[in-house]
Amino acid sequence: MIETPPLVDQYCHGVLRTELGLGTFEAQLMRSAGPPAAGTTFFDTQTGFAVRRWCPPLLGLEPHATPARYLARRRELGAAETARLLLRGSGVAAYLVDTGVPGDLTGPKELALAGDAEAFESVRLELLAEQVADTSGTVGAFLANLAEAVHHAATGAVAFTCATAFTRGDTPAVDPEPPGPGAVRGAAGRWLARRPRGGAVRDPVLLAHLLWSAVASGRPLQLHTDEADPAALTGFVRATAGFGTRLVLLGGYPHHRRTAQLAAAFPHVYADTGAALGRTGARAAAVLAELLETAPFGKVLFSSGGRQLPELHAVGALVFREALGRVLGGWAAEGSWSWRDAERVAALVAAGNARRVYRLDRDETPP
Repeated sequence: MIETPPLVDQYCHGVLRTELGLGTFEAQLMRSAGPPAAGTTFFDTQTGFAVRRWCPPLLGLEPHATPARYLARRRELGAAETARLLLRGSGVAAYLVDTGVPGDLTGPKELALAGDAEAFESVRLELLAEQVADTSGTVGAFLANLAEAVHHAATGAVAFTCATAFTRGDTPAVDPEPPGPGAVRGAAGRWLARRPRGGAVRDPVLLAHLLWSAVASGRPLQLHTDEADPAALTGFVRATAGFGTRLVLLGGYPHHRRTAQLAAAFPHVYADTGAALGRTGARAAAVLAELLETAPFGKVLFSSGGRQLPELHAVGALVFREALGRVLGGWAAEGSWSWRDAERVAALVAAGNARRVYRLDRDETPP
């Protein structure tokens, strides 16, 4: 049996404050462009089965309760009490919360209260730019205010995150090198002119400027790869080597082995276990083992990737803990590892690496 400390969930979002109907709840279980196959629901997925395995006992039901019975119990308890029970039953001691997702979601303080845990903010760069643009009348004012906003955010947040720069297939959306001042002014002017017709940051020059502003702050930078090949990050990773800023690669499944390779090759790069473990459910141990094949054990960080449903936070944590015990315990049982080493590595991945990378403990020295 592998013992792990309380987890640090190094990337997640808040949970919905509102009650959910059957269709709304099921739609949150997985990302899909359309409805489930005829005669099925999104409970008929690895994520759905994992929710039915791990969450019902936290709400006073038997494991594998039917969806109807589970959702009835959820409605009986209410959204707030359901979230409290699920979050507190997940064994998480600290959350790093990306506050850049729209919707009626709890912020870090509310999530901390519900989960009886610490919570820290990860500031989304794209949203920061949009907020600054709302109060800046000219290009010059926008760029000056943006620099000030990044500096101010770095004093309170533990990390920055960028969700759009490296999530467009195998081709990087941005040039890896810092853009020049003229290019940045031009990109900012074009974007500000388009904002009345849609404000999302998509310009590759402006995205590159945001990324390099974050690198200059010294705070860790979380980079989404989603289902894109993390190899698209290689140029930016090389360009940022030596700046002292840690890059944490989020997502990456099914290309998680490439993420592990980047973490192994570059001292400032770290690999995230991410929402893939919750999504793969019964196969989570296999996915985690593949990540640990290549990545140094001090470079792998747990996260649930939970968003909107507290079930996804809980499943991410509980599936991770079970998968970690199965993988490391299996290696120890067969004699490949000692039990002492297995527990030491488990503690690193579960919490220690995140606490070091994000300097969550005041006496922690930089990595």
